[in-house]
Amino acid sequence: MPVLLKKLLTWGFVGFLIFYMAFRPNGAAQLCKSIGAALMMIAQGLGDFLTGLMS
Repeated sequence: MPVLLKKLLTWGFVGFLIFYMAFRPNGAAQLCKSIGAALMMIAQGLGDFLTGLMS
C-alpha cells in the first residue's frame, strides 16, 4: 500500500473517531464497552484453554 494512501486512511480514521466522539458520545462509549467486553471474553477463553492444558 502506498505511503500516501496509508497516511490518508489513518488520518481519515482518526478524524472520524474524533467526530464520532464529539457528536455521538453515548454511541462511542457503548462501542468502547462492547470492544472491552469482547476482549475480556477472548482473554477468559484463552485462560480456560490454558487451564485445560495444564490439568
